[in-house]
Amino acid sequence: MSAIDLVTPFRLDGRVAVVTGASSGLGHRFARVLHAAGATVVAAARRTDRLEALADELGERIVPVTCDVSKDEDCERLVAAAVDADGDYEILVNNAGIGHGSPAEAEPIDTFRRVVEVNLNGLFLLSQLSARHMLERRRGSIVNVASMLGLVAAAPIKQASYCASKGAVVNLTRELGAQWGRKGVRVNALCPGWFPSEMTGEMLEDDSAMAYVERNCPMARFGEAHELDGALLFLAGDASSYVTGQALVVDGGWTAR
Repeated sequence: MSAIDLVTPFRLDGRVAVVTGASSGLGHRFARVLHAAGATVVAAARRTDRLEALADELGERIVPVTCDVSKDEDCERLVAAAVDADGDYEILVNNAGIGHGSPAEAEPIDTFRRVVEVNLNGLFLLSQLSARHMLERRRGSIVNVASMLGLVAAAPIKQASYCASKGAVVNLTRELGAQWGRKGVRVNALCPGWFPSEMTGEMLEDDSAMAYVERNCPMARFGEAHELDGALLFLAGDASSYVTGQALVVDGGWTAR
């Protein structure tokens, strides 16, 4: 009997992966993780200097692309760079996102529209443009970074536009996964709970906010960045070859309450 290979399904050698929002936080970590697994990573964000610093640090197999996912022409240019990169463009991690905290009755409609434009519309366009290439080859994995707040309310933290956009991402993931599953392209969502990022920075410095998380999270803490590594690699690569349209929640038990 041959030995069971538990490593190869998580390797990404010879594949090109796009990661949006790669200049900081979870996206920065995701780019490093996919690179460590052997992928050529097209790292996209608005802050060029941070992308160049990442490329300088990691050396080969990092392609920095300045990109605002709310701009159609930037999305088109990003996908073109991925297709032209050295390897097979097979992985898209839609991580770019923004949030806004205010009572729903006071949130400006322009702000709501902006959050939806970045978190949902840009994600759909990048998925569509990438899928057109992946469907031709009948191979690809799209990982939409949603949030546990796409599954449950954020209140008493006030995040109407963020919750609405991430909830839409979760159901869009189901629809795209169902549409493209027969054609070789899988689409899944990664739904983190409370993790350190630019959006949660103020919480981490607020004793009452931290006490709220500790009181309500079954694991009584924020997640650590490395605790998303396994879930990301699972969804991105062949280890999840029979998984599509699903939302993988990594939240310390928050949504299990």
